[in-house]
Amino acid sequence: MCGVTGIVSTGARVDLDLLARMSAALEHRGPDDHGHWTQHNVAFAHRRLAVVDLSAAGHQPMPSADGNWMLAYNGEIYNAREIREGINDVTWRGSSDTEVFVEAIARYGVEAAVAKAVGMFAFAAYNTQSKELWLCRDRLGIKPLYYGWLGDQFVFSSELRSFARDTHDFSLNRDAVHSYLRYSYVPSPATIFNEISKLPAGTLLHLKTHNISQGELPMPQRYWDLRNSLSADPLIDEVDAERQLLDALRVAVRDRMIADVPLGAFLSGGYDSSLICALMQEQSNEPVNTFTIGFDDKRYNEAEHAAEIAAHLGTRHTELYVNEDDMLDTVAQLPALCDEPFADPSIIPTYLVCRMARARVTVALSGDGGDELFWGYNRYQTAERIWKAIAPVPGGLRRAMAAISGSEITQKIARHIPAPAWGGRRGPLSQKLATAGELLDVNGEAELYNALMSHWKDPAIVCLEGEDLRTPYNDATHWTHDHDGTARMALQDTLSYLPDDILTKVDRASMAVSLEARVPLLDHRVVELVQRLGPELRRRPDEPKYLLKKILNRYVPAHLTDRPKMGFGVPLDSWLRGPLESWADRHLNPDLMHAQQILDANVVQGLWRAHKQGHANNAAKLWDVLMLQVWLASVS
Repeated sequence: MCGVTGIVSTGARVDLDLLARMSAALEHRGPDDHGHWTQHNVAFAHRRLAVVDLSAAGHQPMPSADGNWMLAYNGEIYNAREIREGINDVTWRGSSDTEVFVEAIARYGVEAAVAKAVGMFAFAAYNTQSKELWLCRDRLGIKPLYYGWLGDQFVFSSELRSFARDTHDFSLNRDAVHSYLRYSYVPSPATIFNEISKLPAGTLLHLKTHNISQGELPMPQRYWDLRNSLSADPLIDEVDAERQLLDALRVAVRDRMIADVPLGAFLSGGYDSSLICALMQEQSNEPVNTFTIGFDDKRYNEAEHAAEIAAHLGTRHTELYVNEDDMLDTVAQLPALCDEPFADPSIIPTYLVCRMARARVTVALSGDGGDELFWGYNRYQTAERIWKAIAPVPGGLRRAMAAISGSEITQKIARHIPAPAWGGRRGPLSQKLATAGELLDVNGEAELYNALMSHWKDPAIVCLEGEDLRTPYNDATHWTHDHDGTARMALQDTLSYLPDDILTKVDRASMAVSLEARVPLLDHRVVELVQRLGPELRRRPDEPKYLLKKILNRYVPAHLTDRPKMGFGVPLDSWLRGPLESWADRHLNPDLMHAQQILDANVVQGLWRAHKQGHANNAAKLWDVLMLQVWLASVS
C-alpha cells in the first residue's frame, strides 16, 4: 500500500516544489521508501509501504523494461503471478506486483491490463512516447484517487491533503457541503473543493499531456460496472451456489494472504469478519493473528464474542479495551485523519483497532462489504416495512399527516411526552413524530430510502447556499427497472455509501498508521458471483446474509455468532452533553458561524440548545456540523 501523486504542467516546467509538498503529505501512506520522476511536463512522486518484494526492486515510480511506460501505483494485484506467467519476453528485476503490472501495461495496454488485474489499486501510468497519462481506480473504490487543477498545474493524489497547503487556490463546493450534511460524507465524484474531483470507482481517466489546457477535465470512462452482472446467468440452486461461493471466497482470502510481511485480520465477532478469519485459519499452517477492540460501554462491546470465536478457530488473538478517554483523545486527530469533512464516528474505533494491529502486523484483512453484498443492513427491512405501511395511503393524506407531525403546536405538546424505544433508541415523542413526518412526505420507496440514509432530511434548512448533488440515492439513472426493493437499496449503498463512507474510513484509519487493509469480500469475482444469487439466497425473512451464514456455520457454531447486529458505534449523544460539550461550544460559536456564512447559525444553535437540555437527541446532525467546523478550522 502506498501513496501516489503527480503533476502535469500546462507550461514548460513542472513545479517540483509543489510536487515535493504533495509527496511529503503522503508519508504516512508509505514510510518505507519514496521516489520521484519527471519528463516533459509530467512528474510523478511515490511513497512506498513495502509489502511484496521488500527490496529496492520494488522502488517507484517504476519504468517498464522498454522505457515506454512509467507507473506510480497504490494497491495490490493479487493475481500478479498468473499475469507474470503470460509475459515471457521480459528479464524480471524483482518479484513485486508493481513490476508485473507495469509490464502488463506495456504489453497489453492500460485497459487490457486493468481487465486482467484482480486487486485494489489506484494508479497513474504515463506513456513516454505518446505523451498520454492514464489515471485509474479499482472496481469497487477500495483505493482513493483525487484529481483537478491547482492554478496552471493539473494535479492528482491519493489524498486531498496533498493539496492542503495550496487551498487558497480552491473554492468551497457549496453543493458538496449540502450533500455532506445529508449523508455525513461528500459523495463521489465531488469533493469539498470545486476544483478537485474524486475519480469514481471502476473508471479510467485518459489525458493527452502535450496539448493540455488549463481547466480541462476529461470525463472518466467506466471500465467495470456492477450493474452488468445483475442479469448474468442467475444462480438459484442452493447447493451449487454454496459450493461456488465458498470456492470463490477461499480463493479471495488465499490471494490476500500473499505478503512478505506479517499479516492478520480484524475480528469483530460478526458474521463477515468471523468468516474471513475462519478461511484464513483454514489455509494457514500457523495461528492467524486476529485483533479486536473492546469497549467499557457494553452497548458497543463485542470483544467477548470475538474472543470466543478466536478460541474456537485457534487464532493468535489480541484484544485491547479502550475507555472513553482513549476515544475522546482520537477526536482531536479527526481533521488529520479525514482530509475533507467526514462525519462517520465509527472512524474513531476503526483507527484505534488499526493502531493496535499495526504494532504486530503490516497487513490486516477485514470483512467490509458483507452487508452490501448479502443484504445485512437492518435498514433494508425497515424501509420495506415502512413503505408497505404507507404506500396505500394517498399522497395528499400522507403529506397532510407529515405537516401535522412536524407542526409547531404538535411538537410543543409532544416534547414532554416520553415515547417507546424505536430500534433500541429512546427519546421524546416530538422527535419520533418529526421523524415519522419526514418519512411520510416521500414519493416512492426510492425517495423513502434516500430519507432514511439522510441525517439532514432537508439540508437547505441549515445551508445558506447549495443544493443536492446527483447521487445513486436520488438519481434513477444509477439503477434500472430490474432493481427493486432491497436489490436497489443494496446497489445504491454499494455505489455510494460503501466507497465514500465505509472504504474511505478504513483507508484513512489504516493508512494513518501505515497499515494495509485488504477486503476479500470485495474481490470483484466474488461480487459478480453474489450478484447472480437469487434474492432468497442472500436474505430470507428475518434472516439476512442467509448463504454467507450457512457457509460460516461450517467453521463456527451458530450460537457463537447469532445475535443482534451492534455496529461499531460511539456514544455521541452523551459525549456532547458531557466531555465534549465545551469543545462543541467553541466550534459551534454563533459569531464564528455568522462570519463563515456557510450554515445558518440560528438553526444550529437551536439544535444545540435542545440537545444540551435533553429535549432531543440531535447528536447525528450536530456531529455533521462539528466535523465540518473542525475541518474548516484545519484549513483556515
